[in-house]
Amino acid sequence: MRQVTMRFTALEHDAAESYRRIIDFARYPELTTAVREVGVHPPDADGSVVSEWTVYFRNGLLRWTERDAFDHATRTITFEQLSGDFETFTGGWAVAENAGGAVITFDATFDLGIPSLADILEPVAEATLRSNILTILRGLLGTVEREDPAPVGGPA
Repeated sequence: MRQVTMRFTALEHDAAESYRRIIDFARYPELTTAVREVGVHPPDADGSVVSEWTVYFRNGLLRWTERDAFDHATRTITFEQLSGDFETFTGGWAVAENAGGAVITFDATFDLGIPSLADILEPVAEATLRSNILTILRGLLGTVEREDPAPVGGPA
């Protein structure tokens, strides 16, 4: 399993607006080149939604379906893959106030489910995930500064 945590500062939007934009998954394909397609089902009784994702991955596509739970009071989102190209994919988003903008944290754990190729494929998947998250946030929020250092050999 691979763990990815990224932290950003959004400079053009406060926490409430940043959170509102991040939870609007259906708009991702029109706002960022990293996401090809997102289908969002109507909310369940508990307010969670099922979303179907297709994102660009190197020279191909990754597809999965996840359950997304929202806590509007704390501006957090948790997700868990229900089916798709990963063996497991779980994580979340947190958005907090910051002087002059918002601090956004993305955290995910994933496993591609191919133990014999994990040492080769998972670093590539991690680098792509990191790059895609940055691209998504810049598309959604404009000017975004990365607070966490990129891993050695990873994208800046």
